[in-house]
Amino acid sequence: MGPNLVLQRNWEQVRLDVAAACHSAGRAVDTVQIVGVSKYVGPELAFELAEVGCSILGENRPQSLWQKCDWFTTQPQAPDVAWHMIGHLQRNKIKRTLPLIQLLHSLDSLRLAQAISEEATQAGYVVNALVDVNVTEDSTKTGLPANELESFMEQAIVLPGLDLRGLMAMSSLDGNSALARREFSQVRGLHEKMQLRFGKQLANWSELSMGMSNDFREAIEEGATLVRIGSRLWEGVLPQNA
Repeated sequence: MGPNLVLQRNWEQVRLDVAAACHSAGRAVDTVQIVGVSKYVGPELAFELAEVGCSILGENRPQSLWQKCDWFTTQPQAPDVAWHMIGHLQRNKIKRTLPLIQLLHSLDSLRLAQAISEEATQAGYVVNALVDVNVTEDSTKTGLPANELESFMEQAIVLPGLDLRGLMAMSSLDGNSALARREFSQVRGLHEKMQLRFGKQLANWSELSMGMSNDFREAIEEGATLVRIGSRLWEGVLPQNA
């Protein structure tokens, strides 16, 4: 079976658009990675996305992540994929989820951080995680309020088995380009503030997961290193735009 031509075209266009945004921001293209959001599709289409070149797949629900990872392992010559958990992770699902992922984008509470630390320490591995921060006034979004970030960091940074790599954030759902850029700028400022505050305790503090299909350009302008692209990739592939 050949590549999914619509999906291949979408992927190449997203890559070009991300590259153009990097050039516009005066940044090297390789400073931004694309996380292909596969939450909309089943394992087969996620596999096809990986086949056309997307090497990082992001999932919102643990059960969907488990299903896709299991399916990928049954496929001969499966492409090499890094799995990222970008949605909320409940503490009762960490045991099965953590060994499958290379990065957790959604660390949003001290209780979750402590549970991850305990599981990772017992199992003998380290979990790479981004702290989910909510700089919008949208109460439906997860994430730590900006004014609680430093206190959280003080307590989470010393937990064994947990490597804090940076921040994750979303812009306001009904916002415009200017608002998105202001919010992403605020997140970048928080990222820099934490680096200054905690210094060498944050040896790998280099990631900013910001921006989705509708606002990745603004995110890249403000320093995003990971952009989470979903709906743009699935245009014309799914019956309805996700």
